[in-house]
Amino acid sequence: MTDLSAWLTQHKEGMQWAAAISVVVFFGSLLIVPCLVIRIPADYFAKPHRPRTMFADRHPLLRWSGLIIKNLLGASLVLAGIAMLVLPGQGLLTVVIGILLLDFPGKHRLEARVIRIRPVRKSINWLREKANAPPLVIERIDEDRH
Repeated sequence: MTDLSAWLTQHKEGMQWAAAISVVVFFGSLLIVPCLVIRIPADYFAKPHRPRTMFADRHPLLRWSGLIIKNLLGASLVLAGIAMLVLPGQGLLTVVIGILLLDFPGKHRLEARVIRIRPVRKSINWLREKANAPPLVIERIDEDRH
C-alpha cells in the first residue's frame, strides 16, 4: 500500500488533471447525450445500412478534415475512458461516447444491436418522449443475413 501511496504522491498533478477531465466528461455527457439522442432521426435504425454522414456532401478537404478530427476525438475519449476504468472517472461512459464518434466497419450493426436491448431502447425513447420527438423505429433483424 505504501508503493501506491508513494506513486500517487509523485503523480499528484496528473491525478488532479485526470479528476478534472473526469468531472468535465461526466457533466458534459449529462448535457450532450440527451441532445444527441433527441437528434437521432426516428428511422435511423430502421435501415440496414448507416445513413450518410454530416460531412458526406461537403468539399473533400472539409469532409476528410472533419472525419479525422472526429475520429481523433473518439480515439482520445476511448483511451481516456480506458484509463478512467482504473483512475477516478466515468470510464465506461467515456469509452462508449468515444466509440460512438469513431468510424469503423460494422459500427451501424453494433449500434443497432445495442439499441435493440430493451432497457436501452426504453431509456432513449423516454428521453425522446420528454422532448416531443417520435420514438425510434427499429428494423427487425434476421440473424441469418449476417
